[in-house]
Amino acid sequence: MRALITFLATGLYSGYAPYAPGTAGSLVGALLVWAVTAPLTRRSPVGGTALIAAMFAAGCWLAGRAEEILGRCDSPHIVIDEIVGMAITMYLNPASWSAIALGFALFRLFDIAKLEPARAIDRRMRGGAAVMLDDVAAAIYANLVLRALCLAVPL
Repeated sequence: MRALITFLATGLYSGYAPYAPGTAGSLVGALLVWAVTAPLTRRSPVGGTALIAAMFAAGCWLAGRAEEILGRCDSPHIVIDEIVGMAITMYLNPASWSAIALGFALFRLFDIAKLEPARAIDRRMRGGAAVMLDDVAAAIYANLVLRALCLAVPL
């Protein structure tokens, strides 16, 4: 079970990338968006919402367990938060390659910048939910900016 938790929490081991593991995990998330969440959301917005909610709930549990297994709070190897963050970033946005690339860049920017409330979550909370929630905040910012850009310039 520990191996499965580690495999999933580290984004199919992408979190072990020697440089920028969060970016590697976000790339896994972008591929998941293209292959699964965007097509499902197009067919059924309720289904897409349910999938993202389930991914978030599972991510909270996986991140918490992975912290115990890896022996470190918010280990850089844990990238399930980036994967779910990309799904939230692209939720109800166009799923063209150009939109996904722009969403990827925006998500990484907001994830690294840690604007409030992400900064407060990162500083004050611990556990799996904290690992996930700061990226949810970044993803919401990225989603809204991407949505505005897509309205101005169709992607």
